Amino acid sequence: MTLPQKILSPQEERIEQGQPLELVTGVRPRIVKMLEGFKDKPPQISVDRAYFFTESFKETEALPIVLRWAKALENIMRKIPVYIGDDELIVGRAGPPGRYGILYPELRAGWMLKGLKERAEGSQSTFSINEKDLKHLEEEVIPYWKGKTWHDAYTSLLPEEIKNLIYEKDGYTSKGVFFDLTTTNTSLQWSLDYGKVLQKGFNGIKKEAEERLASFDPFNPENNFDKMPFLKAVIIVCDAVSHYAKRHAELARSMAAKEENVGRRGELLEIAEICDWVPTNPARTFREAIQAQWLTQVASRFERMPGGIIGNGRIDQYLYPFYKGDREAGRISDDEVLELLEHLWLNMAQNVRLWQTSSLGFVQGYSHFEHTTLGGQTRQGDDATNELSYLILQSKKEFPLDFPDLSVRIHSRSPAPFLWKVAELIAEGTGFPKLLNDEAIVPICLAKGAPVEDALGYTGSGCVEVRMLNRDTYMTQFGFFSLGAALEAALNNGVMRLSNDRVGVETGDPKAFSTFIEVMDAFKLQVKHLLRLLLAKQVIADSVRPRMLAAPLLSSLHDLCMKECKDIDQGKFDGATIITNIHCIGFGTVVDSLAAIKKLVYDEKVVRMDELLESLDKNFESKEELRQMCINAPKYGNNDTYVDSIGREIEEFLVSFLSSWRNYFGGTPELDYTPVTAHVGLGAALGATPNGRKAKEALSDARSPSQGADINGPTTTLKSVANTALICNKYIAVKLLNMKLSPQTVRGETGIRNLVNLIKTWCDLKLSHIQFNIINSETLLEAQKNPEKYRNLLVRVAGYSAYFVELDPGLQKEIISRTEQQEAA
Repeated sequence: MTLPQKILSPQEERIEQGQPLELVTGVRPRIVKMLEGFKDKPPQISVDRAYFFTESFKETEALPIVLRWAKALENIMRKIPVYIGDDELIVGRAGPPGRYGILYPELRAGWMLKGLKERAEGSQSTFSINEKDLKHLEEEVIPYWKGKTWHDAYTSLLPEEIKNLIYEKDGYTSKGVFFDLTTTNTSLQWSLDYGKVLQKGFNGIKKEAEERLASFDPFNPENNFDKMPFLKAVIIVCDAVSHYAKRHAELARSMAAKEENVGRRGELLEIAEICDWVPTNPARTFREAIQAQWLTQVASRFERMPGGIIGNGRIDQYLYPFYKGDREAGRISDDEVLELLEHLWLNMAQNVRLWQTSSLGFVQGYSHFEHTTLGGQTRQGDDATNELSYLILQSKKEFPLDFPDLSVRIHSRSPAPFLWKVAELIAEGTGFPKLLNDEAIVPICLAKGAPVEDALGYTGSGCVEVRMLNRDTYMTQFGFFSLGAALEAALNNGVMRLSNDRVGVETGDPKAFSTFIEVMDAFKLQVKHLLRLLLAKQVIADSVRPRMLAAPLLSSLHDLCMKECKDIDQGKFDGATIITNIHCIGFGTVVDSLAAIKKLVYDEKVVRMDELLESLDKNFESKEELRQMCINAPKYGNNDTYVDSIGREIEEFLVSFLSSWRNYFGGTPELDYTPVTAHVGLGAALGATPNGRKAKEALSDARSPSQGADINGPTTTLKSVANTALICNKYIAVKLLNMKLSPQTVRGETGIRNLVNLIKTWCDLKLSHIQFNIINSETLLEAQKNPEKYRNLLVRVAGYSAYFVELDPGLQKEIISRTEQQEAA
């Protein structure tokens, strides 16, 4: 008997053929050359930004924080070394040549010395740093920040009960109930309003600030206290960005004077001309627009590190007028446009996110979220797809790296040809693009009080979050809260099984619970207790933020900040949508566990509670028969009302509890299920759970079903997710949903058509997000055995794709164990 041949995704086929890391199709020699050896070395840790930022802060201690930040940004952009590579057309970088990560000592300088050594040595080695730079940090940077960092100011105010819940004794490492993101970043994810830069230039923004400043009475205390320093800060950063661009112009001219190759000399002179003009002035061409966008992005990376890095926003919208103008004038070809786009992606890929935490299990695989959004609707409600949307899809299909983090907005009137191209890109198997659903997200924005135009104009930002660029203002990160820990506390009278730490309240001996309602009540009490503490830490963080942090560059590109002459970190703004993201982890694990308890202990009475608890204590050792009963209990993801109703009850309870809370600035919470890889890190702190999961294994991923639990096809999975979800609720954020399909399900025209229909079903069900892994589980198993052969294998992790062999074995196992659906229907 001849076995059927395994169908591979295009990505798998390229790897099996031994193709190097290069463009998939098309011939753009410049990009191919720049890709050579791209991943051969680990990223280098650059200390320049940290040094020049600190140098300025030492000299400005008497000034308002917004002016200190502006002057520090100016110091960086005037002094940091500038480079232009041999083949570069789009110039500017936040670090040295090659891949690099930059440091933000104002966040967690106390972590740096120990943490950076971990990054460069031993099992956590993901970056390199030379001894000279490390010594420079130790002697010139870290001492200044002792007691002055964002982390110091925040943690000094935390009550011991909260601090002990969150951190190990070192004050930085997560204990496993909650991974705190408050000080790992300066802020939540963010996307800039690049359209302002392209249409006005920084001179235009500077002029607005100067005119407003000239209109103020300097003797009016209201103006003098914060508005005038803010406007002065805007003027400083506008000049600094312009100066930074002109430094590249000067370098390009000096290089051209020495260049013997006539063609390259002409390119360098063109670079000089472009950098002399943008982003100081409005862009005139597509290439100027790309260059202005990138230099703005570099400057913003100098300024701060948002949780999701700096996003690219709705790139096919703000770049389209320049593309259209150049194409109509015959100044550029589509192939040249693709080259410039891929050059931009390469520039982004060189700036690698360096998480300033030792809890790397929560953020594996060089996680990055430079969210780049296509499609959707215009602010007037028309379909927004254009020719550039298709070109960017083509670029992403050809480009071999896991950059940029591409998403596509889908709505009920998305053009059929566009959906087809989206599905073809998904079928490549690299995990791109992720999809955002206008039919779910626009109503959520409206429920939060946004005008229709702002709601329709949203962009993806960070992992799967969304932003209304000139309406959203909230900056403080929350963190990853383990619903699994709350369940474990409920089943162990407030104590964690593995650590024996008391984290919860005493909810009684579960062996004495006579009804399932008592189990649910205990779980809810533990959630309330833990969230109450964590929400208190959020208020503390918000209260500290205005005196510790500022973002004059970001604020200069925000309508509300400019209108009120106030830095975005100052908090509340008239007309702003202020939210706090509450990341809850392990939804599927908890729903399935509660369903197993209900079914086996209370409804069918085939297992005693004491027997189940003893099995959990022993990690199901010598209890495999009972474990199989737990595994075979009803599971979320199969359109089963028995279990889905529990999921719905949990979501309604969470929203009801959170809806009564307000953050320090009066804003509302948003319940979301975005894990990065926290479901692995938080799972490692938990004992066995009643769904059959063993101790230390990963929790379920985001809003997805437990790994391997959804066995009735993808459409059934979507229905189950819809059954448990509150739709169009102001307290709900975008829900991350991972789905894994076998490559054979999307093969050929029939497969693409089925995938398009699945996307339409998802859209009709008003689910806010979905992303796909199109890969064979056998390939992943082979990659574990032969990592060198599969070093370029991309997989969708959470809100980002990463190289499979760069993930730790626990996360690899979690991805392998996700259900591989055998049909796209």
